[in-house]
Amino acid sequence: MLYKEIHIGELIKNKVEEKEVTIRHIAEVFRIPENTVLEMFEKPELSTGELLKWCKLLRYDFFRIYSQHLILYTPQYSNPIKKKEKTKFMQFRKNIYSDELIEFVLELIKTGKKTKQEIVDDYRIPRTTLYKWIAKHQVESDL
Repeated sequence: MLYKEIHIGELIKNKVEEKEVTIRHIAEVFRIPENTVLEMFEKPELSTGELLKWCKLLRYDFFRIYSQHLILYTPQYSNPIKKKEKTKFMQFRKNIYSDELIEFVLELIKTGKKTKQEIVDDYRIPRTTLYKWIAKHQVESDL
């Protein structure tokens, strides 16, 4: 899956076909005409409310796709003036990389589309993280 350009309607349509959900059933659940469901498949963007309904119906987190896009393609912001201050709240770091994203990156290495260094530079994934993924998934690549 390419995370650069997201056409959410196509992704939903693919998931509907994968789960073999009928258009009629979707229309009944959403209480909309069947042609409106088909129009949603053509839209590159949907409102968050509509997308949330799709997530619940298909039991798939479509918002995660946008999160992965942000991780891969948003430049990191650094403000040299403001120093990091301690907060009163505890901060928990959870795994921000989904299995799909890891597979995507490892596939780029495996097929030779990108080198390890290009992935580190382009997607700002820490080198140690990338090498842990490679060791864990035993990806062979030429560098």
